[in-house]
Amino acid sequence: MSSPPIQWYPGHIAKAEQQLKRNLDKVDLVIEVRDARIPLATGHPHLNRWISGKQHLLVINRRDMVTPEARVAWETWFKARGQRTVWCDAKAGTGVKQVQQAAIRAGDQLNERRRNRGMRPRPVRALTLGFPNVGKSALINRLVKQKVVASARRAGVTRTLRWVRLGQDLDLLDAPGVLPPRLDDQQAALHLALCDDIGQAAYDGELVAQAFLNLLKGLQPQEASGVGLALLESRYGVPLDGTTEDPAYWLEAVAERHTSGDTARMSQRLLDDFRKSALGSIALELPA
Repeated sequence: MSSPPIQWYPGHIAKAEQQLKRNLDKVDLVIEVRDARIPLATGHPHLNRWISGKQHLLVINRRDMVTPEARVAWETWFKARGQRTVWCDAKAGTGVKQVQQAAIRAGDQLNERRRNRGMRPRPVRALTLGFPNVGKSALINRLVKQKVVASARRAGVTRTLRWVRLGQDLDLLDAPGVLPPRLDDQQAALHLALCDDIGQAAYDGELVAQAFLNLLKGLQPQEASGVGLALLESRYGVPLDGTTEDPAYWLEAVAERHTSGDTARMSQRLLDDFRKSALGSIALELPA
């Protein structure tokens, strides 16, 4: 089964990208935030063009939502490509100190270059960048130890750019989530929909739930993914055949048991359960 069609590019995203381009010249460091469950799908295709010549810190959030094996695999994969990663759980605060230390180290290097050119040191200006709902605002609130920006588990909460002072050494610019104008890679778009990183108006929930079940069946043989079809059966009372079964039939059977036959409501429940880790720690993407 191929991925269901998904497109989402509301007006405020287009506006955010224009604002972002206007502010890029003012920043020294780009702190890019991605989702640990889908670290490739949450990488913006235009990022390298935007950060040309600037320091880049890759922060992978929601580390609690994937298996330790998936995290190690991704750390190795990124390191082989010359990209250091800092993993955190912005909601709980785990790893946030390491993010701050890495940003300040980048700033020290920048100010050392300024001193060598006879310029005075200054606070480093960092931009937090990432797709909607990957946890940028939660990370900033943790970094400054108070709720200074709106944060919620849904896409599109941050709508405007604003500066936040982080101690003596760092000024942070919180940017709205930016999506590419077109989601050309529909498999990546499916991953974004599953992780609630794009608005629900962009897709059909039942088709996405069916595609999710197929994805789980494909991931199950890879231990690092954390997928256990037995957990689905114990939670919903219906076994999911790992090879042949049409997921639409499984959803119908589960809907009969739990939502009076309402497959749309059952699809939503399945997606919600995944999003709150009720199905375990599941990495939807693993290094090839």
